[in-house]
Amino acid sequence: MFDRLAGLLAPPPMHASGGESFWVDPYISSQLLKTHLDPDTELASRKPAFMDQSVRWIRDVSPPERYPRLLDLGCGPGLYAQRFAGAGYQVTGVDFSERSIRYAQESAAQTGLTIDYRRADYLKADLPGPQDLAVMIYCDYGALSDAGRKTLMEKAYGALRPGGHFLLDVHSFRLYDTFVESRTWEAAEGGFWSAEKYLCFNALLKYPEHTTLYQAVVLTENETKSYFIWNRCFSPQTLKKEAEQAGFRVAGVYGDIAGAPYGEESMALAVLLEK
Repeated sequence: MFDRLAGLLAPPPMHASGGESFWVDPYISSQLLKTHLDPDTELASRKPAFMDQSVRWIRDVSPPERYPRLLDLGCGPGLYAQRFAGAGYQVTGVDFSERSIRYAQESAAQTGLTIDYRRADYLKADLPGPQDLAVMIYCDYGALSDAGRKTLMEKAYGALRPGGHFLLDVHSFRLYDTFVESRTWEAAEGGFWSAEKYLCFNALLKYPEHTTLYQAVVLTENETKSYFIWNRCFSPQTLKKEAEQAGFRVAGVYGDIAGAPYGEESMALAVLLEK
């Protein structure tokens, strides 16, 4: 038992799969949706005021009059998609979480917005097109493996019409440089990871190639599950290299998805790419 537990708590090889998915677990996906919808935290979505600000900026750099068809990759429960639709875009949202897509569809119906939501794995499914503008928000790109990012860039490029835009944000080298490793235990009578009583080992780990990991090992009375959230951090140069390999041209570099200036102290960066 001790050897098995020690193996579970050991740092995994880079980009190893945790073997469990947030998105399909009935309980955790419900907890994740609650976190998305909580306006006082940025653990799953950004706060409403920032989302409003970023949609106004995106409307300025890629106006719906010139870029009407918008593809929201990893749309979650539709918090950005609804704002885009309200700003005049024709929105298609794609997400892997059935619970999030169902919430987004119900919310759009209640508000009278026409949004095409699709439950799919954007790394495997054919993306609908042609699109004028694609977005990937909340640094989801950096959570993908090297092969996954290459696939995503190529799929986004293929979904866009010539001259179309792809806007995405990532964590920066500055975040990696200031990242602090830690290992902690949490005991809960029920919480994010399980409705049952559980122990959770939480680890924040730093890897080569500007990569970090959040590792959670959850122990209940009857089972043990591991969850890994990987993140690759970027500089403008390393992100530009991956974009150009897919055929994109970098049209702008910013400090966040709301158009802040990028600098050496920026914890994030966003790029506007053009096909």
